[in-house]
Amino acid sequence: MSDVSLVLRSTRVITPEGTRAASIAVAGERIAAVLPYDARVPPGARLEDAGDDVVLPGLVDTHVHVNDPGRAEWEGFWTATRAAAAGGITTLLDMPLNSLPPTTTAAHLRTKREVARPKAHIDVGFWGGAVPDNVKDLRPLYDAGVFGFKSFLSPSGVDEFPELDQEQLSRSLAEITGFGGLLIVHAEDPSELAAAPQRGGPAYADFLASRPRGAENAAITDLIAQARRLDARVHVLHLSSSDALPLIADAKRDGVRITVESCPHFLTLTAEEVPDGATEFKCCPPIREAANQDALWQGLIDGTIDCVVSDHSPCTTDLKTPDFASAWGGISSLQLGLPAIWTEARRRGRPLEDVVRWMSTAPAALAGLTRKGAIEAGRDADFAVLAPDETFTVDPARLHHRNQVTAYAGRTLYGVVRSTWLRGTRIVHDGALAEPVGRLLERTN
Repeated sequence: MSDVSLVLRSTRVITPEGTRAASIAVAGERIAAVLPYDARVPPGARLEDAGDDVVLPGLVDTHVHVNDPGRAEWEGFWTATRAAAAGGITTLLDMPLNSLPPTTTAAHLRTKREVARPKAHIDVGFWGGAVPDNVKDLRPLYDAGVFGFKSFLSPSGVDEFPELDQEQLSRSLAEITGFGGLLIVHAEDPSELAAAPQRGGPAYADFLASRPRGAENAAITDLIAQARRLDARVHVLHLSSSDALPLIADAKRDGVRITVESCPHFLTLTAEEVPDGATEFKCCPPIREAANQDALWQGLIDGTIDCVVSDHSPCTTDLKTPDFASAWGGISSLQLGLPAIWTEARRRGRPLEDVVRWMSTAPAALAGLTRKGAIEAGRDADFAVLAPDETFTVDPARLHHRNQVTAYAGRTLYGVVRSTWLRGTRIVHDGALAEPVGRLLERTN
């Protein structure tokens, strides 16, 4: 223990074995040991005592649209990673679209990495994109270190990132499976969407009708069939339809290699509370009814849903017009995901250990980030220190997102992030952020 430089102590440390009073010994950038609470502090080590605040592993958010370069007025690596750090997130994976260029070639990945490197307050990795004309680019992207590949089965909303039809999906998935990769999928069926009533205007009920559960259910059914046929590894993004849960559970029982995420907005907001014209609540697939939300929570609790990530998809204020048909679809929540989920979890009687599993351990496992996601020896010394019983009211002006548009404005949430630590360095302390020390991550497995 002679190389220990920091001991972080708390009466409540969440470890893989449960919550207990402990002292976390940090050597360099890694956790050296998790010791008894009253363990002697090694000579020369600095003691930081968190008192009764909870120390949990830094969160891992595998679904973030940073939009930089090209649409950096929507968001950027500087603002996104500051918001993430303020919310207890120490690692994020950037989605391949909404930036220009999209991450669909190794050259485009290099461009994005060059932009991100000096701006990253937390550790950042990248997804590649699977689009109709880039099957030849998938292996080079994988070799360059992307964590997997994002695809759409319906229009993405931006012309430079087209969707895959079923034949194109089969070709891309076969290629990705051939080198052991992961395909992550926006699963809405275009024919189901085309058959749904499409009415513009401010009425949320009309928008909800335009994105029916059946579109998700049909796309997930097709994706399961493709994964089963190819023995492929696939991941369903931002599940909002609880009707798909039995399909997914059956596929998992049959050995299909499928994982699933949902998002804070689906688990904390309901269609019944969305005011007409309030397009800060617009996302695709949409926020659905309270009964649907209850079923999603049950799927999360029983393990059918593996993890909870933000799908932070911001835009400039002017793009959130009062017309649900024309407004940009995306919810900004990067800084607020932890308190939003913790507030709803505690209301439903679920412990903070569950939130850690859903928002840190499971996303890290999904991406193969073996040094992230838990407080145990050998992992990176990434921590969030949380006051779980304190509340705050969401003031958009206090968010670090580039555009302070949020569906959570005015909500009172439990869980105040006191500090955030990245690889043994405190990067947030009582709301103040340090200079960026984040690194760019590459897939290593």
